[in-house]
Amino acid sequence: MSQTIERIETIYKAISELSKLEQNDEIVKTIARLRSILIHLEKKAQKEYCVWDRIQLARHIDRPRAQYYIDRIVEDFIEIHGDRSFSDDRAIIGGIGKIGKHTVTIIAQNKGNNAKENVERNFGMPHPEGYRKALRLMKQAEKFNRPVVCLIDTPGAYCGIGAEERGQGEAIARNIMEMSRLKVPIISGIIGEGGSGGALALGVADRFFMQENTTYSILSPEGFASILWKDSKRAEEAAEKMRMTAKDLLGFEIIDHIIGEPTGGAHKDPQQAAHKVKKYLIEQLDILETKNIEKLVQLRYERFRKYGEFGMAT
Repeated sequence: MSQTIERIETIYKAISELSKLEQNDEIVKTIARLRSILIHLEKKAQKEYCVWDRIQLARHIDRPRAQYYIDRIVEDFIEIHGDRSFSDDRAIIGGIGKIGKHTVTIIAQNKGNNAKENVERNFGMPHPEGYRKALRLMKQAEKFNRPVVCLIDTPGAYCGIGAEERGQGEAIARNIMEMSRLKVPIISGIIGEGGSGGALALGVADRFFMQENTTYSILSPEGFASILWKDSKRAEEAAEKMRMTAKDLLGFEIIDHIIGEPTGGAHKDPQQAAHKVKKYLIEQLDILETKNIEKLVQLRYERFRKYGEFGMAT
């Protein structure tokens, strides 16, 4: 972590402690002065962020989750539950609603903002029934000609014994196959972590975005370090080699756009972060609805097939 970010954390703690005290003119002035310094440091820190800093922001416990974005972006949202086969996976939220003038099907991986919520949502790691629920909603969207919007935030698909017994790999592979030929526009984007096949199962799209401080990778830096060096403590070093930030992936043409975040990360001003995501989605839905669907599907397939055709610096 950079010295600037350490100073920011120290100032935040100081402001928090001062806010607990009985307020007088001197304390109020001190807090105002510290907040002014904080704004300056946060702007400076954004230019200094290393990959590990962005990973910490992507994982931040206060980062707005999919449920937050749905509540503020999607009007008249109706949630639909279950895969009609096994159960309802709460790691994935799915339903119908309006974004601007567009009626869409929205599918989102959802973590929690505290321990209880994370347990309920399985830390955003879907089971196969979650992906099958997502596919059911996608096919329904195709039937009724609704665009699909996917919000991705997962460290990866759940790898427990039960999930494997119920066909985790098959569920992910089927989603990828079906999304590649789904005859409605698809927008996918990463709002936190985008880990492995768990993210890719919602990531075959006509437009793919990442928020500024998010990650997209084949596995976590901890997992990468464990495999490469047999030492998960070298995760920060691994992260630098993995090229997993939004800027890297835009350069590789894996994604189309980066959505900026408030200074200091999306958790500093969730409302502003939601506004930016909504604005982007409306703009892209306006464009995609004018496209010939057969051509759109062909371009989507070709785009996915090109993944991996570039050389990567070592």
